[in-house]
Amino acid sequence: MRLHSPLSPLAAAAALALAIGLPLASGLACAQSQSPAPPGTEAGKPAPVPPPAVPDADAARDALKAREGDINQATLLKETLSAADKQYSLLKAGQVSATYDLNYSYIGTETINAKFTDSTLTLFEIQNTRAHTITNTGSVDYGLLDNLTGSFTLPLVSRYSQSTDFGGISHGLGDISLGLRWQPFALHRDGPTYTGSASLRLPTGRSPYTTIVGQNVATGSGNTAITLGGNVSQVLDPVALFGSLNFTFNLPARNLSQERDGLILTEVRPGTSVGFGFGFAYALSYKVSTTMSLQETISARSKLKFVTDDEARTTSSSLTATQTSGMLNFGLGLRVSPKTTVNVTVGVGLSTDSPDFTLGLNMPLSF
Repeated sequence: MRLHSPLSPLAAAAALALAIGLPLASGLACAQSQSPAPPGTEAGKPAPVPPPAVPDADAARDALKAREGDINQATLLKETLSAADKQYSLLKAGQVSATYDLNYSYIGTETINAKFTDSTLTLFEIQNTRAHTITNTGSVDYGLLDNLTGSFTLPLVSRYSQSTDFGGISHGLGDISLGLRWQPFALHRDGPTYTGSASLRLPTGRSPYTTIVGQNVATGSGNTAITLGGNVSQVLDPVALFGSLNFTFNLPARNLSQERDGLILTEVRPGTSVGFGFGFAYALSYKVSTTMSLQETISARSKLKFVTDDEARTTSSSLTATQTSGMLNFGLGLRVSPKTTVNVTVGVGLSTDSPDFTLGLNMPLSF
């Protein structure tokens, strides 16, 4: 038996339209969810990335031009060389530095005084002299220029002397000195450092030509002197080598009136002296360094004028012997802070004209 659909012809048409429309709507929805493929590409494959746009050649050249204020290698090199030309080892202009020195020296001598009258020995005396000298020195340095430094030195001398003529302690002002240090060339890497110096010593201390025998001893040299010198140093890490050479020109001491062995001393003309030294410094560590140096000074003869007869004003003169002073110094430096180093120096005399023993302490006062 055949079954007949209960749908009417109108319902059958509606069902047919729904069956065809659902797949078409689904395809349209899927097509709208994807971007349309560009021309020349296959469907379903990604589109190629377009190449970047090429800028205009004039615009590129303008962008690469140097602007005002830009830093290049030439500018850096010029600034570096200019800064190196301004580096010196002396104080900068306007800077002040103060230093304190404490020095002790001991001199022990034995002299024989002999006097002959008509070929007959009328005087024979052995004199032993022991002199202990403590010198407190304060110095101030001021930077006049970056390569020129001025200095002022003020010593205070305490001297204990023991001899047949005098025994006791004398205190007094020493010889004040004014100095200049000049560095002609700027510092260069791995190069030597040259420094010139000039100093003026003033006879402000008690002169040995005016002291009264048996009452006091001298605290100064008794004459004005000018010293010119130079030194050179070379750093070969961790060793620094140095050397120096100086000349001292002494001005005469006139208008004197000191009695010596029945004669009256009226004038002294000290001879010119030349000094030289060399040595090295070695850094044991960042805080400890040691130095060793040799110093020698050769002094020419001095001329002394006397009055033998005060009434007739008869004069005579004599010359002293050439003197040679040599010292061997050992030093130790201790850095107690990044800006402060204390130096201790021990010196041993190498000749009869030198102090037998010296001990020095040097420390900056500006921390």
